[in-house]
Amino acid sequence: MARLDRVKNITGLVESYAKNSKLRELVNLVVVAGYIDVKKSSDREEIEEIEKMHDLMKQYNLNGEFRWITAQTNRARNGELYRYIADTKGAFVQPAFYEAFGLTVVEAMTCGLPTFATNHGGPAEIIEHGVSGFHIDPYHPDQASELLVDFFQRCKEDPNHWNKVSDGGLQRIYERYTWKIYSERLMTLAGVYSFWKYVSKLERRETRRYLEMFYILKFRDLANSVPIAKDDAN
Repeated sequence: MARLDRVKNITGLVESYAKNSKLRELVNLVVVAGYIDVKKSSDREEIEEIEKMHDLMKQYNLNGEFRWITAQTNRARNGELYRYIADTKGAFVQPAFYEAFGLTVVEAMTCGLPTFATNHGGPAEIIEHGVSGFHIDPYHPDQASELLVDFFQRCKEDPNHWNKVSDGGLQRIYERYTWKIYSERLMTLAGVYSFWKYVSKLERRETRRYLEMFYILKFRDLANSVPIAKDDAN
């Protein structure tokens, strides 16, 4: 469940699933992302991903094993999708090449879904590998698909294995990612910031001068060194 961007690597997940015959025997794949009809998108990158998705479906004959659902904007419906997959003893996979935080990871774990998420970015901190979920490396899709095979095969042999990982994920959320914990940390940070403002002798003008100096000495040169993106000539 994600935007249909290259960095989200949804087509990469579909391809790794399609190439693993054992994984296809054990489970079906459901993707919630982007548009299905390429004509509905005006984003060049998304259009390429939509076309690639259709090509993968045809190339690997995924009919009956793969369901592609258009991205949902209704939060309640998204929650029901998570819970429906959990009711079938499924799992959630977040295969992005990089994810700053990983809101969908928290959402899936909150719904009791065993979660497999990228080890590049925020999800690496959210999940304790093998305890509250699993880390996967999107740059090694074969290893990721084998990890999924191992999980679902163990669940087939021992149904309690699914419950164990599900409970581990829920416990992790209750310990680290509830609204109560978030609000308490926010209030603590607000208190620290207010105290800093009270004891600091820096006036706003001095602060602004410091930031201007930082920009001139550091950031401006870095910004100028970034190449400007240009469209390919047609």
